[in-house]
Amino acid sequence: MAEAALRLEPVDGGYQLIGDLTLSAIAPIWQQSRQINWQQQTVDLRQITHCDGAGAALLFELSQAGAQLLNLNAETQRLLTALEPEQALIVAPRAPSMRPISQLGQLTRSMLDDFVAQIAFIGEAASTIVDAIAKPHQVRWREFLRQCELTGANALPIISLISFLLGIILAFQSAIPMRQFGAEMFVANLLGLSLIRELGPLITAIVLAGRSGAAFAAEIGTMKVNEEINALVTFGYKPMHFLVLPRLMAGLLMLPLLAIWSEVIGMLGGALVMQGFGIPLATFWTQVDTQVDAIDFFSGLLKAAAFGLVVASVGCFRGLGTGTGASAVGASTTRAVVNILVLLVITDGIFAVVYYHLGW
Repeated sequence: MAEAALRLEPVDGGYQLIGDLTLSAIAPIWQQSRQINWQQQTVDLRQITHCDGAGAALLFELSQAGAQLLNLNAETQRLLTALEPEQALIVAPRAPSMRPISQLGQLTRSMLDDFVAQIAFIGEAASTIVDAIAKPHQVRWREFLRQCELTGANALPIISLISFLLGIILAFQSAIPMRQFGAEMFVANLLGLSLIRELGPLITAIVLAGRSGAAFAAEIGTMKVNEEINALVTFGYKPMHFLVLPRLMAGLLMLPLLAIWSEVIGMLGGALVMQGFGIPLATFWTQVDTQVDAIDFFSGLLKAAAFGLVVASVGCFRGLGTGTGASAVGASTTRAVVNILVLLVITDGIFAVVYYHLGW
């Protein structure tokens, strides 16, 4: 539909504007208006059929020059009001403050919803693992091997350093008080048992929580923010099979292997310290061998496997639950690490109680 030609015509006591007051039409009228002394003049706008932001700017200039604007319609008045420098900005009303009991209820509801989501995720992950066992050809083996490299092989340097220092510290701090009783030889027993049953799997899991668990949450969270996961669903891929399963399998396999490496390196560090206290290396390994048996070793491996599932599953769960916005990925990563650490302690306590009742 063609725009009506804009005209500025004199009338009794002033001028009138006729037509569409839009950007494409106001250029000649604007030049014409600047040749007029607008003091004590009126501008009748009843025949303006349409007005945009440029037209409102022209009217604002006329009003500033002294013209009195008459018969503005509601839309034109709204645009002109937005240009008034004296017009106060619209301030959004403050959200009403919540009472403490309401905040407590909201927090409880949020925790319950999160718990229900975690249970649903565990069930879906278990179903995915069963499907993978029944149909191994559907597993992304190349992605699984890549995750094994990222989770396992790339973590060897930091695991080695921490385990070596841990073995040195434990041996040194234990040997000093036990030397007063001439029992420093039994430091090997203490070190071997504590590393294999408890500290090896736990320290390895804590390191992987900050390293691989955070990485899982950040990677999947970034995909969620960029809507890549929606694209996968659109193309018929299941996020649990495509993204979560390779990471779960990598965590389940790599953490026990890293725990074994951590135990060996930790005992090596302890053996070097005991050399300084006059305990030969052969004596150290003999003491470890007499104290640690197969049950201790396999109970540590079982615990490490459970820790691996916790690290991988929580990291993936928090990644899939990432919201929108620039800070969503960081929030998901933080929640993943915190939740993993809490669940590791809880899982470790459960294993301690179970092993006690089993006589292990």
